[in-house]
Amino acid sequence: MNFRTEIELSEFPFKLEMESKILTIGSCFSDNLGLYFQNNKINCLHNPFGVVFNPISIFRLLTKSINQPSVNSNYFTERDGQWYHYDFHSKLTSTNKKMLENELNTRLQKVRDYLQKANYLIITVGTAFAYRLKENNYVVANCHKQTSNNFEKELLTNKEIEVRFTQMYEKIKQLNPKIKLIFTLSPVRHTKDTLQGNNLSKSILRLAIHQFTSSFKDVFYFPSYEILMDDLRDYRYYADDMIHINSVGQTYVLEHFRKTAFSDKLNTFIDNWGPIQSQLNHKPFLPDSEAHQIFLKKLLQKLDKMSKTIDVSSEKEIVKAQII
Repeated sequence: MNFRTEIELSEFPFKLEMESKILTIGSCFSDNLGLYFQNNKINCLHNPFGVVFNPISIFRLLTKSINQPSVNSNYFTERDGQWYHYDFHSKLTSTNKKMLENELNTRLQKVRDYLQKANYLIITVGTAFAYRLKENNYVVANCHKQTSNNFEKELLTNKEIEVRFTQMYEKIKQLNPKIKLIFTLSPVRHTKDTLQGNNLSKSILRLAIHQFTSSFKDVFYFPSYEILMDDLRDYRYYADDMIHINSVGQTYVLEHFRKTAFSDKLNTFIDNWGPIQSQLNHKPFLPDSEAHQIFLKKLLQKLDKMSKTIDVSSEKEIVKAQII
C-alpha cells in the first residue's frame, strides 16, 4: 500500500549549467535556492534586497533597478536611531540615512547590471497580503515595526498583481530579451494571517503565477509549494515554529529542483563536489595528528583537480593553512 502521493515533475525545456547567471529574489526559498547555488559554485546573486514577501514590492524593486537605480527618498523611516526604507528588508539598515541611501542605490545598480547578462530570474512570492501607508496608499515591503496606525492591511487582487507583473516583465525583456523567469510559491505558512487567510493568499498567488506562465512562453513554474503541501504533507518537515521549512524539507525540495532544471553535467559536478564540501566542513578532534594531516593533503589534491573546472582558490588556502 502506498501511503503518500509523490509529485509528478515536468522538466523545464532548458537546463541550468555551471556557467548560468541566476538572480533570485523574494521570499525565503529564494534565499535557500540562492545559497544552494553559491555553495555549488553556480554564479548567483541571491536576494540582494533582503527577503521580500509580496509580489507588488518584488516587481517594483526589479522595475526600479531597470528604470532608475535610485531609491525613493520619501520612504525612509527611522526607529530607535536606525534608518530603514519601506521598499527593503530590515537587515538593510544604518544609523546614517545617507549611508543607507548610498548602499541601497548601489544594490539597485548591481541588480540592473546583473540582469543585463543573467540567464534566469527566479522569483519566490510568499503572500498576497500587503500593507499600504494610509497617507498615500503606497504598498510597503516591510513595516519595520512602525506603529500599525500608519498602515492599512489588504489582500491584493489578481488584476493588480497581473498589471504590475506585466509592466515589470516588459522592462526586463527590453533590458535582456533572452532572460527566462522561473516562479515559485513559498510553502512558508503566514499563520499571522490565520490559516484560512494564508490559504486564501496562497491561492491568489498560485492563480497569478498560472496566468503568467499561460501568457508568456518564457515564464515557468517550479512546484515547491505543492511538494511540501501534497507530497511531503507532514509537520516533521517544518521547523519548531511550524511555519518555516526545516533542513530536511529544504533538501528534498532542492533535490527536486535539480531533477527539473539542472543539466546532466551540472548534476554530475554537484555529485562530485558534495563530498568535498563535507570534507571541507569537517572539524577534526586532533588537527595536528598524522591521520588528519594525510586527510588534508588528499583533500588538497582533490581541490587541485577541481581547479581545472571551477575557482577553488579560497578553499585551497583554507586547507593549506591547516597543513603543518
